[in-house]
Amino acid sequence: MDSSYRARCIKEQALGLGFNCVGIADLSRNAHEDHLLNWLSTGMAGTMTYMHRQASRRVEPSRIVPGAAHAVVVMKNHFTEDPNWSDGTGKIAKYARGPDYHDTLRTPLEALASFIRELGDSDTIARVYVDAGAVPERELAVRAGLGWIGRNTMLIHPKQGSHHFLATVLTDLDLTDDAPFRDDRCGSCRRCIDSCPTNAITEDRMVDSRRCISYLTIEYAGEIAGDLQRLTGDWIFGCDVCQDVCPWNTKFAKITEDPLLSLTQERAEEDLAGLISIGAEDFGRRFAATPLDRAGVQGIRRNAQIAAENVRRS
Repeated sequence: MDSSYRARCIKEQALGLGFNCVGIADLSRNAHEDHLLNWLSTGMAGTMTYMHRQASRRVEPSRIVPGAAHAVVVMKNHFTEDPNWSDGTGKIAKYARGPDYHDTLRTPLEALASFIRELGDSDTIARVYVDAGAVPERELAVRAGLGWIGRNTMLIHPKQGSHHFLATVLTDLDLTDDAPFRDDRCGSCRRCIDSCPTNAITEDRMVDSRRCISYLTIEYAGEIAGDLQRLTGDWIFGCDVCQDVCPWNTKFAKITEDPLLSLTQERAEEDLAGLISIGAEDFGRRFAATPLDRAGVQGIRRNAQIAAENVRRS
């Protein structure tokens, strides 16, 4: 069994497990090293200090799992249509309108890893990562031929857009890598830059986390500055603006049909009054197994209060 045959078998297995796309990349040094280090040095990571700790491994992904030489990169579509937003409700980003994707993707990804081990020796490495650790998923996805990184720093697939989860299996199994995706198909389009409510997207394809609504409503635990509060609008967890305006999404994005994601349309918007006063026990019961748990009860209360004030002003 040669490396190309093993690669084909793995791709067939990945698609059979419900992933929408799959590619294989090497773990050589990150070609965008300077871009990452510049982003970090200018403070654009905000309070995400783990990005600094992970930098050396993101730059050199072969260090993440000693002995691993390839990344099997998979994509999973999570696109859902937005509802007709109701008064008094807060918006939640599309990817967060269901159970925690870290959990739902892990089962099929572990199954793929088991399949990879079966193709090799008894000590074959196959380690799974679902949006975790120092894995530079988007960089590896480009190397695996799955798309390019757009101006909003999202991985854009030429036939599916950018509304998808990325996950990887790092392995030492001898595999044939795919050709990297070399085109930049954003062209002169700058809709994501011009549409960002907080001007967080820079001209040189960086997102200043300190101004990004997704960062402010999920990762940032402090008090949001007044000018940014007004610009976050009625978003209470994440933001989809830069993706919603992207022509590659307006043309190619299709609603996910995967029952594993169990996306709840009602979760797209939540009652602001109820969230402002939500208790820890009620929060845990409603959101513990969802992405919203990352913001915590205090974060969601803060976001709901800001959104309610913005709705009142509008």
